[in-house]
Amino acid sequence: MKALAALVALLPAPALAQAYQCALPRHLVPVGPVAPDGPVRKLPVAGYTLAASWSPDYCKTSGDTRSMQCSRRYGRFGFILHGLWPESRRGPSPQWCAAAPVPPANLLLRHLCMTPSPGLLAHEWAKHGSCMTSRPETYFKVSAILWNAIRWPDADRLSREQDLTVGDLREEFVAANSGWRRDAVGIELSRTGWLREVRLCYAKNFRPTRCAPWQFGPADTAPLKIWRGI
Repeated sequence: MKALAALVALLPAPALAQAYQCALPRHLVPVGPVAPDGPVRKLPVAGYTLAASWSPDYCKTSGDTRSMQCSRRYGRFGFILHGLWPESRRGPSPQWCAAAPVPPANLLLRHLCMTPSPGLLAHEWAKHGSCMTSRPETYFKVSAILWNAIRWPDADRLSREQDLTVGDLREEFVAANSGWRRDAVGIELSRTGWLREVRLCYAKNFRPTRCAPWQFGPADTAPLKIWRGI
């Protein structure tokens, strides 16, 4: 909790996605209560994962053409924040720790350029944020502080390189972000080798730390493909 309080004390910055463009809708359709999709696990928090989805791949594979994230009505997105997840020291992650109130629409609206889905924001708060804090405002503020501290590689440029590997992406990320090292940058690929997510590993004090094997993903030598969506 001390680490959370220290982050929240920082001056807030706008929560922006790593987007080509982003325009906020004027109003949101109310989000209903989120039903748990797994068991309650109240476990001590030993660290965190910040998961960033590669939006062009999600929109291609999901077939979702009407949402804010994929319709292009509100812009075109690159990396977007999937969520900030507390982790236990070993084994399953904490989740669904408390009855979580639905975040107010104006709070969700402020973070839609970071995570362009009201439903996903509400889900991440209920499933993961409830294990970190009692207030959705605190969870989203901490997520935004971490998100805004990251500089993402130019994935469009990387996608055009010949013989691209997972290690190339890790190297580009480390070069763009002081204080990070390759073993703190996890990568998730599809079964056919397309980039799905980057998963950044943090210690309990929110400093980069070595990923566990299940967080780290493929070795640096694994081939990588990046869908541009354009």
